[in-house]
Amino acid sequence: MTERLITHLRHVDLAVPDYDKQLEFYTTMWGLEPEIAEDGLAFLAAAGSPEQYSVRLRRAEEKRLDLIAFGAATSADVDALAERLLADGVTLVTRPERLQTPGGGYGFRFFDIDGRTIEVSADVAVRRHRKVEEGEAVPVKLSHVVMNSPNPEAAVAFYSKHLSFALSDTLMHPRMGEMMWFLRTNRFHHSVAIARGPHVSLHHASFEMRGIDEYMRGTGRLLRGGIEKVWGPGRHMAGNNTFSYFLDPHGNTVEYTTELEVLDEDSWHPHLYDFSDPMVTDQWGTANPMEEFVARKSFNDPDRGCFVAPPV
Repeated sequence: MTERLITHLRHVDLAVPDYDKQLEFYTTMWGLEPEIAEDGLAFLAAAGSPEQYSVRLRRAEEKRLDLIAFGAATSADVDALAERLLADGVTLVTRPERLQTPGGGYGFRFFDIDGRTIEVSADVAVRRHRKVEEGEAVPVKLSHVVMNSPNPEAAVAFYSKHLSFALSDTLMHPRMGEMMWFLRTNRFHHSVAIARGPHVSLHHASFEMRGIDEYMRGTGRLLRGGIEKVWGPGRHMAGNNTFSYFLDPHGNTVEYTTELEVLDEDSWHPHLYDFSDPMVTDQWGTANPMEEFVARKSFNDPDRGCFVAPPV
């Protein structure tokens, strides 16, 4: 594996037809803070995160995943990664340049193998953040993003070869074969995962809560608010993290989680978990069964933004 130049996940950017409804959901219900919200563009921060924002919403005629952004340690690493991708024939959307988004920085964008726009940046100003207090049921940070792919083996190979992500674990089913791959770019069990799906789309975006109590309080707030629950509450085996999945107003799945496993990368060996075993999907046995309803909701709508860079 080549040198790992990506350090962490920064933010996920969504294009949404009903911008006002989405903004209301992600602030009032989900618990993100609007750093900037004007002219149909909102940058929403997680209270405990030094990242300038964890979610960007953009008003658009059609729903899509605009981009997924990652961090690098230095501008030199940004340049090195861009050169590496160019040499490997990866399509760059932009060359490394100064960024005009909140916090500035230096970065570039490219298409992954499925046509998603990916951004990598360094030297972004640290946001003034705070310690999330006991009982506060608001996201601490963006934890991970899971993507659907009709050719997940190729997508996993792309992220492993070009971006040096490492495989943590894989989910399989006796009839369907391997179905989900968990990939890490630091010691956390996964920053991204690739799921086998019928089309390219966002599977879900996950947000870390302070602890179990805050995770359950947040889950309860959404249930009382009438937000459609897809799956949970429970605890996965792969990653050992808690999960409660809900749908935002445009049908994107978003998750509250906590206690994602931190690995010793020198000694870790990936598992192949059979998710027909109920203990694999939910160690607690408290969530609704992992069946067709959950899978169908997680497929999301086909992303029509593939190989089309977002306008901002």
